[in-house]
Formats: sequence, structure tokens, C-alpha cells
Amino acid sequence: MKVTIKVNGVERTGDVEPRVLLVDFLRSNLRLTGTHNGCDTSSCGVCTVLVDGEPVKSCTALAVQLEGRSITTVEGLAQGATLSAVQAGFHEEHGLQCGFCTPGMMLTGTALLERNPNPTEDEIRWAISGNICRCTGYMNIVKAIQHAAKVRAEAAAAKPGVPATVGAGGGE
Repeated sequence: MKVTIKVNGVERTGDVEPRVLLVDFLRSNLRLTGTHNGCDTSSCGVCTVLVDGEPVKSCTALAVQLEGRSITTVEGLAQGATLSAVQAGFHEEHGLQCGFCTPGMMLTGTALLERNPNPTEDEIRWAISGNICRCTGYMNIVKAIQHAAKVRAEAAAAKPGVPATVGAGGGE
């Protein structure tokens, strides 16, 4: 079957069998390897992408189910060489160790900040609770998302009337 999905703002078309998971379509067909395949049971969250702005574990969706939808992968967060606020937050606050869970955490954090620009620590922890990190203990991941919220708020304050995503890494 032929499937057309908007991925990171660009329409992408590929031939897939109806049983191909979105994670496999992204990695194998589109060569977007930032989306990881971890547990194959939807437990770990390393395969999280945004579907129309909402976090979805891409191991739970068939590529053909996403026909005509908009997908954001970790590769789509940056604007050229400019990291998104969440990516910069992970860098500044050392929100990763091995990096395997990081793309899913970044996308989940991005979606949270779109819905709630100033989340509490508990709200951040709840948002990322579907993403397992086996290395960090989560503290620096929480700090990274808090950092991103602060950067986005500062960017919004500097540009009155402009949404927080503009000038704060765009694409979020």
C-alpha cells in the first residue's frame, strides 16, 4: 500500500505492507532513526512521536492508520541549526545519559509545554510517566523541561503578542 504522511512538515510517501508499524516506517522507510524501538509492548515510550501535536507511542500505530496526518519526530524539533527550547533544556540541564529515551522525552515535554506553558514539577512528572528512563533518575529531565518552559516564557515576554513557540526554538 502507498501511504502519505506529513513528517516534520514535509509530505512523505512510501510503500508499506498494511502491518508495518509507524516506528518501523519512520526508521526503515524514511531513515528517521531518532525514533527508537525499545520494548515492542508500548511500555517504555522511547518510540514516542507527536501525531497532530499529541504524544503517541509509534509502536502502537500502523503506518497506514496515519495517512494524511502530521507527525513530528525528534529530527523535526530544531529549526535548522537552532535547537528547540526543549532540546536546549536537555543540553543545558544534562537531561540525558545514554540518550536512548531522550527523543521520546523531548517530544513528550514539547507536547506538555504546548498545552501547559508553565507546568509544575508534578505535572511534568505525570506527563513523562509513560516514558521510562533507565539511567537518569528523572531529576535532570524534569529540570530540562522546566528550563524550556522558562526560555519559552522569556521569549514570549520579549515579543508581546507572539506565541511562545515563535523565537523559542520554533517547531515545538
